[in-house]
Amino acid sequence: MASLFGSLLGYAAIKFATEDDPVADQIDALLPQTQCGQCGHPGCRPYAESVANDEDEINKCIPGGEDTIHAIADLLGKDFIPLDADESDVIDSPLVAYIREDECIGCTKCIQACPMDAILGAAKQMHTVIVDECTGCDLCVEPCPVDCIDMIPEKQTQQTWVWTQPNGPGASPGEMIPVRNIA
Repeated sequence: MASLFGSLLGYAAIKFATEDDPVADQIDALLPQTQCGQCGHPGCRPYAESVANDEDEINKCIPGGEDTIHAIADLLGKDFIPLDADESDVIDSPLVAYIREDECIGCTKCIQACPMDAILGAAKQMHTVIVDECTGCDLCVEPCPVDCIDMIPEKQTQQTWVWTQPNGPGASPGEMIPVRNIA
């Protein structure tokens, strides 16, 4: 009996097999996999499929930013298009969720909303965020009934700190720095 069902399942797997789109697979590999829905699709794979089928633009992934848009444009041989987001949506430094634990009632709605499983806690117990796992997708903020979740800039470490280039004379390569002749 088991071998009959096994062979039937094997035949069905061959008969009804579907081929994945290799371009959609490559685009999906470039996306940040936050499954945040900020592009208007329920996840990264549906967005990759719509871009591969020319149903959507390449500039909708806010968490991926301009680096992802450049990578997708290079892959598809298209021109770069600036990020399709309001200025308020684009943030200079990455954000992470922070739960004010003294206000948390332990409802678990934030845990259910988090696509990355970055929130740790149990029912009727306070929750906390695993900062290394949080992608800053902001999906946990809205379902919180007591509004105890804030999106804060990620703390700078020696690995994430970047020196900002100063403005002014000599800031660009080849630009002359004015010198006074004192003699």
